Amino acid sequence: MAGTSSLQSWFRLRAVHGLGDAGLCRLADTFGSPEAVLQASTESLMAGGSVSRAVAQAIQQAPDRETQDAIDRELELLERLPVSVVSYLDAAYPARLKTIADPPPLLYVSGALDQRDRHAVAIVGARRATAAGRLVTEQLSRDLASAGFTIVSGLARGVDAAAHRGALAAQGRTLAVLGCGIDRTYPPEHQALRQQIEAHGAVLSEFPLGAYPHAYHFPRRNRIISGLSLGVVVTEAAVQSGSLITAGLAAEQGREVFAVPGFVRAEHSRGPNGLIKQGAKLVETVADVIDELLPQLDEAFREQVQVRGAVRAGDEPQMDKAEQRLHDLLSFEPVHIDDLIVRTGLPAADVAGLLLAMELKGAVRQLPGRSYVRV
Repeated sequence: MAGTSSLQSWFRLRAVHGLGDAGLCRLADTFGSPEAVLQASTESLMAGGSVSRAVAQAIQQAPDRETQDAIDRELELLERLPVSVVSYLDAAYPARLKTIADPPPLLYVSGALDQRDRHAVAIVGARRATAAGRLVTEQLSRDLASAGFTIVSGLARGVDAAAHRGALAAQGRTLAVLGCGIDRTYPPEHQALRQQIEAHGAVLSEFPLGAYPHAYHFPRRNRIISGLSLGVVVTEAAVQSGSLITAGLAAEQGREVFAVPGFVRAEHSRGPNGLIKQGAKLVETVADVIDELLPQLDEAFREQVQVRGAVRAGDEPQMDKAEQRLHDLLSFEPVHIDDLIVRTGLPAADVAGLLLAMELKGAVRQLPGRSYVRV
């Protein structure tokens, strides 16, 4: 974590009008510290940082009283919060995120980053996800986390929440990237989920303390989600959505893009289906993601993934003939119990008993309204 004096310098530079993230990181990298940037001459800033004379002169000027007061308030508040601030120059800064065109100069972190997070996969999608979409997301996330991958998402309703919950169900790591200040939780009903994430990963934000979740923050947030990851999986999304923005950013950053196909008439399937048309990897099972990522993994982690995959394959629930017959009639789309009774020709009590037994084995899941989906 950056020290207080160093943070003061970072905050001063962040407040300079006309100095963007890429320029600030470039200057810090060139001069070695934010303090050295503030002490540099106009000519050296222009030469070493490729900034205009106006920006170089603004860097050398002391902040106005309003800006300085805001910096002082934030530094004081940080001392009271269980939050660390990781700068672009810190060893703890995620190495993969450094490679994007405009990395955030500062990351506010609650929880803890870990070296294991270099093997991360992002899962994003619709806020108003279907029951089937949430289930597929949760299963995919759980399987990836079981293999050792960190799951990255945005703590939003729908697919994001399912992605985090899937990782937590596997006792794996997960990172949530916020579109507001880290001292806020958005949406507020995810406070309990956030606390679980902090205990098994980290919550991140690039925005100053107190920053409101403005709509324009989320496209910027999305570049961090993809930047932290080896690849991005889109499960459900409309054609014009933040999830497709994330997928586009992933492609620009050289990350793999994956999409879970869906019914051609469903609005939430149009986004993933469109990505597949454009060359995204079609995902039916976790193996589709892992197989594509294997060449990017170091040898030790690759072996770990393959061993854990073999173990999972041997953990499939064992079902008798009647249960298997009923399981074959199910899919990831909800099927009502009355339809199953008609299609099997079995008494209602028998079908209910089989479904209960299969649910206990983890082979099916009951949804509201007495509908069932395959797990």
